[in-house]
Amino acid sequence: MILNEEFFHRDCLELAPDLVGKILVRKFDSGEEIRVRITETEAYRGTEDKACHASKGRTPRTEILYRESGLIYVYLCYGMHWLMNVISGEKEQPQGVLFRAGEGFEGPARLTKRLGIDKSFNYESFCGNPRIWIEDDGKRFNLRTDKRVGIDYAGEEWASKPWRFILDSENLFS
Repeated sequence: MILNEEFFHRDCLELAPDLVGKILVRKFDSGEEIRVRITETEAYRGTEDKACHASKGRTPRTEILYRESGLIYVYLCYGMHWLMNVISGEKEQPQGVLFRAGEGFEGPARLTKRLGIDKSFNYESFCGNPRIWIEDDGKRFNLRTDKRVGIDYAGEEWASKPWRFILDSENLFS
């Protein structure tokens, strides 16, 4: 089943764990499809979250965080890696979920590189998109949580939040 806007239209702390185990599908112009199980996500929640891009204010870069759920937010990290997020929650309440890893592709930059994700995906939606979408194949996994990665600049309070959700591949329960 392809996930619809209703699936994304909820708080990032509910959405992030529910995305783990789902299938990210990328269809190329050639017709080739790559299917990758999402194994890790991170939640970023509002202007109060010092690790969320919206904490620095509303700018042309962060405007997408204030838009509708299901939109794809792609940004350049360290000037060389595209990272991909999905917008969640209510419009005008900035939040989203970073895709941190997929099966066989540890790290958000490796995942986007494998899927051919670049700036052209920014502001597209996962809903009704012919070149990228997310499916639920019905499998369920146990998860574990951990602190988010690479956000020490946000301070100990925000860096230590257990808002990273990781698939526990040894404990498949469905």
